[in-house]
Amino acid sequence: MQCSTAPDAGSRFARIGIITIAAVYFLIMVGGIVRASGAGMGCPDWPTCFGRLVPPTDESQLPANYHEIYAERGYADTRFNPVKTWTEYVNRLVGVSIGLLIIATLYRSLAFWKTDRTVTWLALTVFLAVGFQGWLGSAVVASNLRPVMITAHMLMAFAIVCLLIYAVTRSQRSRFATLDLSSLPPRFCTVLMVAMGMTLLQIAMGTQIRESVDVMAATAATDRSLWRENFPLIFYVHRSFSAVILGVNLWLAWKMVRSLPADSLYARFGMVLAGLVVAAIAAGVTLDRFGLPAIAQPLHLLLANLIFGTQFFLFVAGRYAGR
Repeated sequence: MQCSTAPDAGSRFARIGIITIAAVYFLIMVGGIVRASGAGMGCPDWPTCFGRLVPPTDESQLPANYHEIYAERGYADTRFNPVKTWTEYVNRLVGVSIGLLIIATLYRSLAFWKTDRTVTWLALTVFLAVGFQGWLGSAVVASNLRPVMITAHMLMAFAIVCLLIYAVTRSQRSRFATLDLSSLPPRFCTVLMVAMGMTLLQIAMGTQIRESVDVMAATAATDRSLWRENFPLIFYVHRSFSAVILGVNLWLAWKMVRSLPADSLYARFGMVLAGLVVAAIAAGVTLDRFGLPAIAQPLHLLLANLIFGTQFFLFVAGRYAGR
């Protein structure tokens, strides 16, 4: 007799998995805020913050010689800034919360051990990846916010959310088997994969631009509107390439909305994809035309990650459709 996963157990796993995915996206946004606001060294030590589990709220709570203490550790700016300190502290708290959610996700995945061990192995991989991500976070602080380390930290979060999307989608593949995508064009899947590759390329270029911005933030004038004059050539490639990405993704969204019933999950996600791409380009235009406002940077990063996550979900769900 073939074993099957209890419907309630599968639903519980999907529920905690979706919550965890949302939490990781929230952490990506918070991390972007930390980076854009220059709060990454708001806590100069790790895992404590100024030697405390709960950071201080006023400079008077620190030792009189704290400037010397942290200068000896290579801390470039020893001035205590409560806003930056608590921004970074909240980022760490969100990271810890996600760790707890990952443990819960791994526990719920055990329900699939007899029916689809890949789901459990994926959850275990995510658990180990989050542990590595925690270590990477400490390495970012120890490196005094080297741009390449920050980028590696962000890309790791990107990989974690993709693994979670795959695990949750695979756990519900019997439901996705009821999807009828036969009315989509034969080349739809190929174009979707091309769009995913284009998004990854665009994100890679964006991280290089972000690293250039970090360097300018540390060495150039404080007037952010002047930074654009020193952008590398890849910025202009990144900006022009967004028009191609817009066209490809709007074609995908149009085919999903036009070819499938309005209440189809695929059609709904097609509209979501189109909205995300338009919003991401609008955020990019805001960065370009309005002097790199700090608030637009984390939003642009979050939208780019959501675009790929949506594309990846459509790809995985499409593989299970009709099976």
